Amino acid sequence: MKRAAVAVAALAAATFAVASMPVAADDTGAATMHDLHKEGAYTCMVDHIHAGTGEGKDKPAAVAAAIKEWYSYTAGEYGSDWAIWGKSAGKKISYTKAATGWSATVQSRPCK
Repeated sequence: MKRAAVAVAALAAATFAVASMPVAADDTGAATMHDLHKEGAYTCMVDHIHAGTGEGKDKPAAVAAAIKEWYSYTAGEYGSDWAIWGKSAGKKISYTKAATGWSATVQSRPCK
C-alpha cells in the first residue's frame, strides 16, 4: 500500500511539473541554413521558396488543397512556426483548368 501511495505521489508531481512547463515553439531549427531577414513583424527566408499544388471542384477548393500541401511540406521541414501561409512572403498563386475542376499552385517564402 505504501509503494502505491509513493507511486501516485510521484506521478502527481511529474504531471504537475509537465503541466506547468511553458509550451515550446515548433521550430526544427533547420531554417537557419537559409539567409533570414526581418520583413515587418516577421522573420522570413530571403530567397527560399516553397510550393504546393492541389485540385478542387472550383478555384477556392484548389487553392485550399495547394496551401494544405504547402503547409505540410513546410511544417515537416522547418516546424509549424514557419508554415503559416498568412505570414509567408512573396505569395504567388496560379490556376489551371483541369478535367474535374481546377488545379492550383501556390508559392511563397516561409516566415515566422
